[in-house]
Amino acid sequence: MLLPAKAEVARQLRRYRAWERVMLAAPNDRTVRTTFEDSGYTLCVLMGKRCAREAADAAERYLRTNQITYLQEQQVTCRQEQQVTRLQEKNERPRPATAVRRRPPTAERRYPAGR
Repeated sequence: MLLPAKAEVARQLRRYRAWERVMLAAPNDRTVRTTFEDSGYTLCVLMGKRCAREAADAAERYLRTNQITYLQEQQVTCRQEQQVTRLQEKNERPRPATAVRRRPPTAERRYPAGR
């Protein structure tokens, strides 16, 4: 697996955190929000994650550890995610449709008790 240069990860993480602070200070500013989302997307692509928060966490872990430790952590995380996915698939299998037999409507209703 190819890993990005630590200097680039650090630069992108700083950029993401800076725009996060600006966005939290001015959440209604569209330009700030767009730039923040762009920095999050860049971090996602760099770290191979789908969510900007996951990418930021992964970038911090990557910068704290050496490459071998980071890759080992990633493998453990992937295995755990696969196990969770398998369990979810087992519980969420579509059930076969059962045939429902309905009686045809009759002109008069019959009540077995009382008449």
